[in-house]
Amino acid sequence: MPAYHVFRSTHIQASPQQVFDTASDFNTWSMWSPWLCMEKQAKVVVTQDSNSVGSKYEWTGELVGQGEIEHTKLDRPGFIEERLLFLKPFKSQARVTFDIEPAGDGTKVTWHMYGSLPWFMFWMAGQMDTFIGMDYERGLKMLKELIETGQVQSDIDIQGVKPMPAHTVVGVRSSCSFDQICESMRNAFQQAEDAIAKQHLSREGEAVSIYHVWDLKNKRCEYTAGYVMPTTAPAVAAPLSQVAIPATNSLTIRHTGRYEHLGNAWSSGFQYARHKKLKLSKQVHPYEIYRNNSEETPTSEMISDVYLPLK
Repeated sequence: MPAYHVFRSTHIQASPQQVFDTASDFNTWSMWSPWLCMEKQAKVVVTQDSNSVGSKYEWTGELVGQGEIEHTKLDRPGFIEERLLFLKPFKSQARVTFDIEPAGDGTKVTWHMYGSLPWFMFWMAGQMDTFIGMDYERGLKMLKELIETGQVQSDIDIQGVKPMPAHTVVGVRSSCSFDQICESMRNAFQQAEDAIAKQHLSREGEAVSIYHVWDLKNKRCEYTAGYVMPTTAPAVAAPLSQVAIPATNSLTIRHTGRYEHLGNAWSSGFQYARHKKLKLSKQVHPYEIYRNNSEETPTSEMISDVYLPLK
């Protein structure tokens, strides 16, 4: 059977003991799980003793499938080992560990998954690092925020398929690696704002990011960061460009909270589309619209709508 090993790390401003206590307590998992965030109504059952060897966390849902995870080893405060059993959509088993170690003024935590796939899914073995790795990165961001602040500012509302009107977007096209996207996008929006002002254009429309290329293999993306303009927007000069988004039906996912967690909305949307067998458009690029001003809105109330155009 094809085997895989996936791991990701993060640094948390807390002691190893604090990190261990949170990660080993199954009662916290629904707050930072990169999968359960997409389906709040999924059924979760945690054993009464939630943080000892033999404790279990079980889940059942339409999107997240069915499975359970059990603590098999807890070495306080540096190591957690678990047995992970997937029951639906297919049966498989994995070993999961957390390595927790002091690092500078905080703690380095590394999340591992060791497993194998059913023989008929051999073709996915090489992709597991990408897909599970992205999930782990999202989960570690939420675990870090939960430990450091006591909450996770990320709420997902899958609103289903909606007809979307046409938009004309004026902005700056840029590219970057996945891990640079926040800083890159801030710079692109600033360039767009400066150029729009210099060219005496109106910037009254909402901010938009259009994703032209999302290269999972090389972990790079190409996008346009800009603003919705009237459909009769005047011609623009470099570094600005115009992008026309045609009217189309789109799967709509609303994210409320910090922009750093927007990956939760995208992952939820793609999982929902696969589950519902929705066919995504290859001609109309996916995009997100930011519904309020980040400079005037508390991060917990920031609303971003993700749109996956359909065929």
